[in-house]
Amino acid sequence: MVDQNIGVNQNIAIIPARVGSKRIPKKNIIDFNGQPMIAWSIQAAKDSGAFTRILVSTDDPEIAEVAKSLGAEVPFLREQYADDHSSVSEATAAALQQAMDYWQEDYKVVVQLMANCPLRDSVDIRAALASFEQHQRTAQISCFEYSWMNPWWATKLDELGRPVKLFPEAFASRSQDLPKLYCPTGAIWISNTATLLTHKTFYSPNHTFEPMSIKSAVDIDDYTDLQFAQALSIQNKQTL
Repeated sequence: MVDQNIGVNQNIAIIPARVGSKRIPKKNIIDFNGQPMIAWSIQAAKDSGAFTRILVSTDDPEIAEVAKSLGAEVPFLREQYADDHSSVSEATAAALQQAMDYWQEDYKVVVQLMANCPLRDSVDIRAALASFEQHQRTAQISCFEYSWMNPWWATKLDELGRPVKLFPEAFASRSQDLPKLYCPTGAIWISNTATLLTHKTFYSPNHTFEPMSIKSAVDIDDYTDLQFAQALSIQNKQTL
């Protein structure tokens, strides 16, 4: 049953934050610029003013307490999809269904904000939602344009260390003449709730990519990523 005071035209933000990070232990709540990593995603969601609910989906009581202290809602722990093999989309779809059952509310749009993308801010979220609504999309995944790391020049190495070109034809072209290539980032994934619940993935039929700045898009998975994100955050502050 839908809560008639809330209606079905509201947005819910879901921040996945399972405890089992191997490359950076307790990654989602380690310090990033003086706050737990997850704090930046929670604050960005709050500052965007776009959400009826900001839900953190976690299997860990410690992460839950940190998230609640920062203003997110964690009325339940994750019941499934907390292992190394389940996709984050499956976990978010399950959390969405849990939220709908718990609050007896329906939501029009679900926005997944990965806790390990601390440089994405409220402006990025509002811009992504505006594009999603303007183009009447059913699913939208954030991405960034490759810059100096030009994938057209990618190679594999054989057993002797010799390069095997993945796109040999591109080596005969100037970089400025090659098509732009994009990489997905976990910063802002958006879907109609019905579409996500049906397909259990943001990569549902007719999904689109939405470019954003690499300075906002960084995913932190290991300590090198962490150092890179910290350097970018310092640069971002200096350019404000």
